[in-house]
Amino acid sequence: MFCPRCGQQQATDSMRFCSRCGFSMDGVMHLLAHGGMLPQLPMTNGEKTVSPKRKGVKQGVLLMLIGAILVPIFGVMAGFAPGRLENVFAFFAALSAIICFVGGPLRMLFAAIFEEGAKQQYVPGSTYIPPVLPPQPARVSALPPAAVNTQAWRRPQTAEIMQPPTSVTDHTTKLLEKSESEKD
Repeated sequence: MFCPRCGQQQATDSMRFCSRCGFSMDGVMHLLAHGGMLPQLPMTNGEKTVSPKRKGVKQGVLLMLIGAILVPIFGVMAGFAPGRLENVFAFFAALSAIICFVGGPLRMLFAAIFEEGAKQQYVPGSTYIPPVLPPQPARVSALPPAAVNTQAWRRPQTAEIMQPPTSVTDHTTKLLEKSESEKD
């Protein structure tokens, strides 16, 4: 796969970013997998569908807000009610507190963990015009270009290098022969 921005060939097709310019390759892989089409959400007539997850979280919040209203009302009514009616309002205040302040967060937790969010649907045949990317600015180096002098240094040819003696013992033997002839 080649990067569409800089043309760098990628080492593997599973690269997430271009190794040269850092361009995100996720979209490129998605385009190749779907025949050049990007997924688009279906056009609706202004109607928004709420996902079950979002609906459950809203229900939990609403239940807690209702509890914030009902519990004080039942508490005030229990304080002003005569006789047995006082016990009834106190019971309803306690029951609404348990249901709303325990049930609300549990409903939100259940919705967040177990219910599905909004799904994105792929619409084949839809036209997509990718955004035009600004051209990459030229990289300016702080250093001047290196001056290369090919005449001053050239690589030695291995044939020009002096070959080492065939063995260490030959050289030692020659030295011993020299020292014996000097003694005579």
